[in-house]
Amino acid sequence: MASVGVIGSGTWGTGLAVLLQSKGHQVTIWSAIESEVEDLSKKRLHPNLPGISISEEIQITGDLGEAMEEKAILVMSVPSVFVRATAAKMKTWCKRGQIIVNVAKGIEEHTLMTLSQIIEEELPEADVAVLSGPSHAEEVSRGLPTTCVAAARSRKTAEFIQDIFMNEVFRVYTSPDILGVELGGSLKNVIALAAGIADGLGYGDNTKAALITRGIAEIARLGTAMGGEFQTFCGLTGIGDLIVTCASMHSRNRRAGILIGQGKSMEEAMEEVHMVVEGVHSAKAALALARNYGQSMPIVEQVNQVLFEQKSPREAVNDLMLRDKRTEGSELLWEQYEKRNMENK
Repeated sequence: MASVGVIGSGTWGTGLAVLLQSKGHQVTIWSAIESEVEDLSKKRLHPNLPGISISEEIQITGDLGEAMEEKAILVMSVPSVFVRATAAKMKTWCKRGQIIVNVAKGIEEHTLMTLSQIIEEELPEADVAVLSGPSHAEEVSRGLPTTCVAAARSRKTAEFIQDIFMNEVFRVYTSPDILGVELGGSLKNVIALAAGIADGLGYGDNTKAALITRGIAEIARLGTAMGGEFQTFCGLTGIGDLIVTCASMHSRNRRAGILIGQGKSMEEAMEEVHMVVEGVHSAKAALALARNYGQSMPIVEQVNQVLFEQKSPREAVNDLMLRDKRTEGSELLWEQYEKRNMENK
C-alpha cells in the first residue's frame, strides 16, 4: 500500500481520498483553509458530499509539508485558478522525481497553459501526470462504477498510477497523450455551459445532442491542431467526459449554464452554484487558443459573448443555428462518393 497526499479538500479531492483509503492506502488531505481543516477533522463529512463519511484513518491537515513529505504520489486537486500559486508553495517539499497527479481541469487565461504545464513550470523536478475522465466526485465517493484515464510521460508512471487508483469500481486506462487528455477535460466545461444554457432556455434533447456532437468536433479540431491525438477526443476524456458534464446535474458547469439560460448573470449563477465553475475560467482561454491556432469554435465563441459581452442566450443559439451552410465532415469529399455511386450503378 502507498502513502498518498491529496492537495486540496474540494469534492473531487475528498472523493478520491475516500476511494484511495478504501483500497488501504495511507491518505492525507491538505486544505489551505484552517476552518475547513477543523470542520472536516471534527465532523468527518464534506458539505458537498452528503452521506459520505470520511474515515478517521484519513489524516486532514493544514500543514503542506506534512501532506507532501514521504508520499509515493501527490494528488493535485485545487481549482484551476489556484494551481500555480499552490504549486509554488509546494516547491520547498517537492523531491526530485516526485509523482504529482493533477486531477483538476482548466486552462490558465493569461498564459494559455494547461494545468500540468503550469505544475511542470513551477516544479520542474516533479514527474507530472494527469488523471481525468467522466468522474463526478458524488458518484466515485459512493463506489459507483467509474472509468478514467491516467496520462503520463512514461509508461512506468502511468501504470504505477493505474495500480494505485484502480479497483473493482474505479477502472483506470493509461495514455501517453497528456495534452489531449487535459484539453478534453478543460474544453468540455465550456461546452457544458452551453448545454446548461440551452436547458435553461427550455430547449430539448435534440438541442443537447447537437451541442454535444458539434462541441466534440470543436474540441477535437483545436486539440489535434495543438498536438493532441484524435483518438483521445473519441475516448473517455473527450466525448465521454463531455457527455457526462453536459447531461448530469452533478455538473456545476451545466447548473451554472441553466441559471444563465433562465436569465441570471454569470456572477449570480456562480454565486448560486457555490462551487468553482471551471468553464467560466476556461472560456476566454479556449477562444484565444482557437484564434491562435486558426480553428473555428462557434459554440465557444457564443459562450464567451453570453458570459462577457451580455449577449442574450436565445440570440446566441439563433446565431449558431443561422450560421453559413456547410457539410458535416470536412474530410468527406463529394467527388469520391459521387464517383463510387456511379461505379455501383
